[in-house]
Amino acid sequence: MKLKYQSALLVLPALALLVSACGAATTPTPAPKATESSKPAATAAAATSLDDLAAAAKKEGSLNVIALPRNWANYGELLDSFKAKYGLKLNEINPDGSSAQELEAIKANKDNKGPQAPDSIDVGFGFGPDAASQDLVQPYKVSTWDTIPDTLKDKDGKWYGDYYGVLAFEVNTDIIKNVPQDWADLLKPEYKGQIALAGDPRQSNQAWSAVWAAALANGGSLDNPQPGLDFFAKLNKSGNLVPVIANVATIGKGETPIVLRWDYNALGDRDTMSGTVNIAVVVPPSGVIAGVYVQAISKYAPNPNAAKLWMEYLYSDAGQIGLLKGYAHPIRYNDLAKRGIIPADLAAKLPPAEVYAKAAFPTLDQITKAKEVITKNWDAVVGLDVK
Repeated sequence: MKLKYQSALLVLPALALLVSACGAATTPTPAPKATESSKPAATAAAATSLDDLAAAAKKEGSLNVIALPRNWANYGELLDSFKAKYGLKLNEINPDGSSAQELEAIKANKDNKGPQAPDSIDVGFGFGPDAASQDLVQPYKVSTWDTIPDTLKDKDGKWYGDYYGVLAFEVNTDIIKNVPQDWADLLKPEYKGQIALAGDPRQSNQAWSAVWAAALANGGSLDNPQPGLDFFAKLNKSGNLVPVIANVATIGKGETPIVLRWDYNALGDRDTMSGTVNIAVVVPPSGVIAGVYVQAISKYAPNPNAAKLWMEYLYSDAGQIGLLKGYAHPIRYNDLAKRGIIPADLAAKLPPAEVYAKAAFPTLDQITKAKEVITKNWDAVVGLDVK
C-alpha cells in the first residue's frame, strides 16, 4: 500500500529537540547497511566483557521479557534476531500488558525464578523512576552508555531511555472516509462508536498520554492535564469513545476504526495490514506530545546476565536501527546519524522532519504529576471502564 499521510506529516526527529543539552539537530547521511566494522571502536577489555556476558547468559539459558508486543517498535524482529544470535530461550510474558502491570509482575514474582518472572521491563518514562523508588530494578550501564542523553537516564544506571514517539490518530480509511485531522474533529457525531484508546488510561502510559495530548489541544498544558480528562468525558458522553482496548485485529475488522496511539505503532500497523486494510496516520497539530520509553533490569531477575545481554543488544547500533525500522525513534539517533550508519533504504522510507518541531517533551516531574492526575481521576471524570 502506498504511504498515505494526512495534512500533518510525521517526522524523523533530531534528539536535540528532546533535550537542549544534546546540541543541534543532526541530519542523517544515507549509508549502506551498518556492519560490525561501522560500530564504535571497542577496547579489547570491552569485547572480552561482552563475550563473558554472552557466555554467562547462555549458561542461564533463557530470557524473560514482558509486555513486548511483536508489532510494537519492531520488537518481533528484534526478539527473533537476539534469539538467533545468542541461542537463548525467550519467554514472552503478557505481550499486551501495561507499564503498571510490568511493575506488578516484578513484585508478584520476587521469589519466583521461573518463566513468569520478568528479567527486564520496557515502560513509560515515568515508570522508570517509580521502579527505582520501589527498589524493583538493579543498576546496569550498557557499553554505549555515554551516547544516551544524561537527562534520559538514571545516573546510577537503574533505568535508561530507549526510544520515543508522538501521539497520533490511526484511521482505517476503508471504514472512515472523512479522516479526522485534529482533536476537535473527534467530537463530530459521524464518529459515534468508532474511537478507541490503545490501553487502559488508569494503567497504560500510551493511553494516559493520549489524554494529556488532548489537554494541550483544549486549553491545558504540560502542567495542567485536566482539560484532557474533560475532553474525554465529552467523547464518552457523545458515544464516540468505546470501552475497548484497540489492537491490530479490532482496527482491521473495523471495530475500532479510529485509534489514539503512538505514531510508530500506527505506522507499523499500516505496514502490517498493507494490501488488506488501508490505514492513514495523522498527528493532530493542536496537541502534539512526545513520550519516551525506558528499559530496566529487575532486581529479582532469574536470568540477570541474559537481561544485561538483551540491554547490550537493544542499545547496540543494530538494536537501535532495528527500533528505527519499526518507526520508533531510538535514543541514540544522533550518534547513529553523526557516524552515517543509518541504512539508505531506511532513511528513504522515513517522512520529513516537520511535526516533531511542534512536539511537547514533558519533564520527568511533569510526567509524574500528570500521570497521577489522569490515572486517579479517570473514573470520576470520564467514567468509562476501558478493557
